[in-house]
Amino acid sequence: MTYPAFDTSGIPGSSEPQAGPVTCASCGCRLEPSADGRPAWFHFAPIAGRDARGCRVPCADSAHDASGRAAG
Repeated sequence: MTYPAFDTSGIPGSSEPQAGPVTCASCGCRLEPSADGRPAWFHFAPIAGRDARGCRVPCADSAHDASGRAAG
């Protein structure tokens, strides 16, 4: 007997998450939610216009929306 390769319907708790992490639409960096509860996301540990990897990205210090686009 063979089993379908990706059929996880019989495994309890095997549901896939509906939404992944929010990532920046322009550079692809992973964003973290605002600490004060606002509906905004920011680059992880931005330092003077650079992201966590040290790359200079123009939106490093900007708030992002849920789709990863920088606001203003």
